[in-house]
This record gives sequence, structure tokens and C-alpha cells, in this order.
Amino acid sequence: MSSRRILKDGTSYHHCISRVVDRQKIFGAIEKEAFRSILRKLERFTGVRVATYCLMGNHFHLLLEVPDRKGLPELTAEELLDLLPLLYDRATVETIAQQIAAARKSGDLPGEKAILRRYENRRGDLSVFLKELKQRVSIYMNKRLGRTGTLWEGRFRSLLVEGGEAALLAVAAYIDLNPVRARLVERPEDYRWSGYGEASGTGKGAAAARLGLGSILREALESPGSSLDWAHTRDRYRRLLYIEGEEIPSDEAYHSPARPGIAPEIVSQVTSGAPPDSLPELLRRKVRYFCDGAVLGSEAFVEEIFGKLRAEGRISPKRRSGARAPRGKGWGDLKVLRDLQVHVYGDPPS
Repeated sequence: MSSRRILKDGTSYHHCISRVVDRQKIFGAIEKEAFRSILRKLERFTGVRVATYCLMGNHFHLLLEVPDRKGLPELTAEELLDLLPLLYDRATVETIAQQIAAARKSGDLPGEKAILRRYENRRGDLSVFLKELKQRVSIYMNKRLGRTGTLWEGRFRSLLVEGGEAALLAVAAYIDLNPVRARLVERPEDYRWSGYGEASGTGKGAAAARLGLGSILREALESPGSSLDWAHTRDRYRRLLYIEGEEIPSDEAYHSPARPGIAPEIVSQVTSGAPPDSLPELLRRKVRYFCDGAVLGSEAFVEEIFGKLRAEGRISPKRRSGARAPRGKGWGDLKVLRDLQVHVYGDPPS
């Protein structure tokens, strides 16, 4: 199968991962705050929503909602000038404002449109979003650390995720549980540089983080543009995180080692009396499916993407079907496109 990015028409969801070259742990508290600031500014500028995220010492995870570019309203000059200060200094903003004013004064409508189009083309584009994020973080980190050269380990990896609650919550939980798996915190809400941790706090970014998590619940997906109450989102998502995040003892049947997680007594305190969540238990075991499964979702969704890729010549015509059941029991109706054979379980995140 071709390693080119797998995209989908209309609104789409992607789990994106990128690591620092040589996997050096260079992101401390200050650097993570700067990274998050850049991330949120790009989110507002491009219209690509961050459903959730996690910033670790040497890599990041993002669950992104990429809008249908055909449905994005065209930028007006006034809207552009409101957005530009997010990413550019005052001198640059003033220069662009003068260019627009000059075009208007001379009646040069095509000239004004050309200026707007330069920035319009950067909105609602997954590759542009990740490229600019990595570039801006690289500039900041190289200046801060007095280094030069490449910061990131090649291209970002991405998983196309079906836009339904089951698949999206599974990936979101995998992302927000990274700090627990790495034994950085006992509870996911205690890690400040994740979607759930930020949403659980009172900082200025909490509102955006809460909207992001609320956007992948069934009610919001069925009514685009709607906003869910945080108390509703928090209770449902918290139960999911604690149930899926409970530590796992070694299991000879699955050839899996013990895996760090939330202590059973803490899980019991949070979930006592609550019905079990519908997401399968094994979602917290099969680490690599969330990064290398290529596509995750229902059988119909995976088959749809498979047909598109085969028609484009990116998959061998010898392959007759696309949807593959992840190894192990308990995955419910979720399927993947890429059937992994080696190191399926992977190592705990670091």
C-alpha cells in the first residue's frame, strides 16, 4: 500500500504523530506551554479543530478535525486582519493592511482577492496545518536551545479515523492516557499538556479543550455546530478514560507484558456504580493500531476508503477486501485497513 497520506472528501478526522529527531526529550514545561500556544493559534487561524492532544517530552499526538474546505466561508479582509495577529508581528500585519487598503482605493478587486487567497489556501488543510506547526515549533526550539538543523524525525504519521463516536473516543482516550502509560501522572486530568488535562483545569485554554472533546461525542457529531455542556462531556469521557486506562497485568494468553495505568482502586472510586462503557477493553492494549493501522472505523467506512485507494492505484488489485479485524477479542465493530503482524502491542509511550 502506498505511504502517501490517506485523505477523505468532506470533513475528516486524523490522528497525527511526530517525534523529535533521535527521540531526545527536549520539551519541558516552558517548551510545552509554547508548543500549546502555537497549536491553539494555528487552530483558530486555519479552522482545523483540535479534538484532543498530548504533548510529551519528545513527541506529540493530535486528534484533528479537518473541515470540508468547500464549506468554509471565504475570508473577508476584516476577518483576515483579525486573524493575522495570531501568527504575525505588528509590522507584518500593518503591511498587509496597507496593501489591502491600497488595492481598495485603486478599485483593484482582483488584487485584493489575490491577497486574501494567499491566506485562504492555508485554511482547512491537514498538511499545511502540520507543516506550519512543526516549522513554528522548530524555529522556537532552535532559538531557545541554541541549536540548528532538523528538529523532527521525518514526516508526521497519520491515521484516518471514522467520524463516529466509537472510533473517535477510542483514539482520544489512547491519546489522553499517554501520560498515565508513561507513569508521569496517576490520573489523566493531572497532566497539563493534554486535551483532557487542559479541559479539566481553569486556564484560558480550557474552553477550547472542552469544545474539542465535546465535538466528538455522538450528539455533537449528529448536529454539527452544536456545543455540549462540559459537565455532560466530562462525566462521560472521564468514565471512559478511567475504564480504558486501568493498569493491565501481564497476560500470557495475549503475549503481552504488564502495562502501566491507573490503579484499580482509583478506577473503582471514579466508576463505582457506573455501567461499563461500550468501547472494548483491548483498545488500550493494541497501541500500534492507533498509529499504524492507516484507517480506523466501521467495516463500511474502511471498505469505502479501501475502494478509493485501490481505484487510485495505491493498493494492489490482488487485494480483494480492505477491512481487517484487529488481533485479539473485544474490538466490537471497529476495523482497520492495515493488518499488523510484528510488534503489535508496542512499547509504553515515553
